[in-house]
Amino acid sequence: MWVPPEVKDPVVLHAPTRKSLALFGAVRPSDGVMVAQQASVFNALTFLGFLKMDVRHTRRGRKLILVLDNAPYHHAILLRDWPRRHKTRLPLLFLTPYSPDLNPIERVWKLTRRLCTHNQYFQELQNLAGTVAEQLARWARPNDCLRRLCAFS
Repeated sequence: MWVPPEVKDPVVLHAPTRKSLALFGAVRPSDGVMVAQQASVFNALTFLGFLKMDVRHTRRGRKLILVLDNAPYHHAILLRDWPRRHKTRLPLLFLTPYSPDLNPIERVWKLTRRLCTHNQYFQELQNLAGTVAEQLARWARPNDCLRRLCAFS
């Protein structure tokens, strides 16, 4: 931060907090439609809820491949049976460890942070959640931005 030389000991006011949002998301690369779900925390139960929502958003007769990192809740014992039962419709593709740059959704989260949080001050977590929800609602319809961002070619 640049401070004029005549100013001594600048004070920057901020809300001291470590609160954050937990979001699950998936993008259909063919048309850029995003399906997202906000959760209270990242754990096996909330992830299972997201998987069930993904299956409901899958077009009939189509397969949805979900690219995942190796977060502990992706491999929880609670999830062992459900993915096996739905593996023909929703196969899970796990990336190698320490390779987040290979997951297209990471590019979406980076763009979301840039569009929604950069140069913004949110006094309450609900304000941040509202701003992010507005952006996700825009991306719930087909759009070129996410289609290009998540393209495989």
